[in-house]
Amino acid sequence: QVQLVESGGGLVQAGGSLKLSCAVSGIDFSINTMGWYRQGPVKERELVARISSGGNTDYPDTVKGRFTISRDNGNNTVNLQMNSLKPDDTAVYYCHCSPGGVNYWGRGTQVTVSS
Repeated sequence: QVQLVESGGGLVQAGGSLKLSCAVSGIDFSINTMGWYRQGPVKERELVARISSGGNTDYPDTVKGRFTISRDNGNNTVNLQMNSLKPDDTAVYYCHCSPGGVNYWGRGTQVTVSS
């Protein structure tokens, strides 16, 4: 059974930092691309960061230079370090993978950035 469990969300002031973590089980973690997505109020779910099995990363312009994704293959975790947070970053953040083309999502963790 595939499980993705996010942690680390919370309330932070604008300009602050948070680190999210996702613990993954049930897949061969080291060979899978992992991603973080977010969905804000009345917004569609969007990609925040992605890291390949080889460690290549991908970010949209909205977070580039502020967010950093990393992976720990020994502990089957993927992390998202978020710096210089803005109120527009307020959203539920989801961990994602798609082994064999099947999408798996965590339940999400709320991040709220106050102005």
